[in-house]
Amino acid sequence: MTLLALENVSKAYGRGSDRRPVLCDVSLQLDGGELLAIWGIRHSGRSTLLRIAAGLERPDSGDVRLEGESLVGHGADAVSSRIGYCRRSFGPGDTGTVLDRIVESQLVRGALHEEVSIRARRALLRVGAEQCASLRPSQLDGTETMRVAIARAIASEPRLLVVDDPTLGVDPLRRDEILLLLRSLADEGIAVLTNTDRATGLAGADRALALGDGELRGEVHPTLAPVVQLRRPA
Repeated sequence: MTLLALENVSKAYGRGSDRRPVLCDVSLQLDGGELLAIWGIRHSGRSTLLRIAAGLERPDSGDVRLEGESLVGHGADAVSSRIGYCRRSFGPGDTGTVLDRIVESQLVRGALHEEVSIRARRALLRVGAEQCASLRPSQLDGTETMRVAIARAIASEPRLLVVDDPTLGVDPLRRDEILLLLRSLADEGIAVLTNTDRATGLAGADRALALGDGELRGEVHPTLAPVVQLRRPA
């Protein structure tokens, strides 16, 4: 069964003669346990596409459905426990540890207080960032920041994980580690939607779609696409 579906989604920014189309009649489907990567150059609209898919931004037209439920007009609050949108920033200030900030983010989502610490620690362990629990966000390097961001997004055990440019700011020698992590999460049943402007960022994806001039190109239905395997280090 299709987990996420974008149906004829369009989006433009600006007004009047400055209005610029970003997405034009875009459709795609994503199944549970699938890793789908959107490739596009900077300012191609790939980040906009992911925000709309996560219910964080409304399209000008078209529909976005998660498990058959429309997200348009409901926003992220209606599906907050089913979608994990990966944010690198922890917001203003540098107070509290990484563990504290993940716990806070879960409480805001409405999770029960007695569960959030366990979930946060479990998520950090799952992404290989358990050593970061007692650090402040400002003490993390680029790779640790990405791992912690993924941990925060999966702490609520979502059905869909949305990650905007997962290798941005990550040490080039460690980018494959992040891509392998996303692949492993998809193998566990989480649908993963991500994007990149690098061909190397497509490694491990079940499908890769190209976004340019507002149009999405490639096999937009999951059953029609081949699997692209990511080579694991020896």
